[in-house]
Amino acid sequence: MLFIGERLGTRTGPRVDIAVDPLEGTTLCAKDMPGSIAVMAMAQAGSLLNAPDVYMDKIAIGPGYAPGVVDLDMSAEDNVRALAKAKGVKPGEITVLVLDRPRHENIIAGVRRAGASVRLITDGDVAGVIFTAQTAQTGVDMYIGTGGAPEGVLAAGALRCVGGQMQGRLLLDTEAKRERALKMGIKDPTKKYDMRELASGDVIVCATGVTDGALLKGVRFGKDVIETETVIYRSVTGTVRRIQAEHREMSKF
Repeated sequence: MLFIGERLGTRTGPRVDIAVDPLEGTTLCAKDMPGSIAVMAMAQAGSLLNAPDVYMDKIAIGPGYAPGVVDLDMSAEDNVRALAKAKGVKPGEITVLVLDRPRHENIIAGVRRAGASVRLITDGDVAGVIFTAQTAQTGVDMYIGTGGAPEGVLAAGALRCVGGQMQGRLLLDTEAKRERALKMGIKDPTKKYDMRELASGDVIVCATGVTDGALLKGVRFGKDVIETETVIYRSVTGTVRRIQAEHREMSKF
């Protein structure tokens, strides 16, 4: 594990920011459930929000919409109706992805009042945000909810590479959290960050599947070969590359 603010490397090359989630969906992995991934983002120094390890309120949609269609300051119900109007469909044709947590009861109720479908996930909100950019494959139109702030930065980086909109607000609900955030350069504890404030510059995001999921295949163990699937996003080029890799213990050959 890396602690927040840790410095790595020889310090002789270009300075970069990194954000790492070595295992997003630890419970998913432990229970051999779908969707566990290892993910990392990299950008020029100062490009990734130096987010403390707190919760973040998040909302995200995929590409193709005018700026400001959805907003953290709107209710879940209003966000569903606004997105449906922008998409040219009825609210009943919208699907919203939400982490299955007691704290999201009001969000889930609002989505259902609007007539939209709710898809609940137990873990994995980095992949959940990315799903909004692949609606044709995933069926997900919007992500709403509260999750980890570092994961929010990772998700924003990936969404920047493939298109979409995202907002995040740090949940600094105690004096200790506000003081910790201030030491990390967060001067406004109520600031609403857009996607480019969470992850700016030339961002590269790399994710490897651990267990099978909608985004990536999981690790496959063969007799002499371990197979992995990795996806790499880059914001400057807008490219998405997939790597099907075979790993061998070379001492056996």
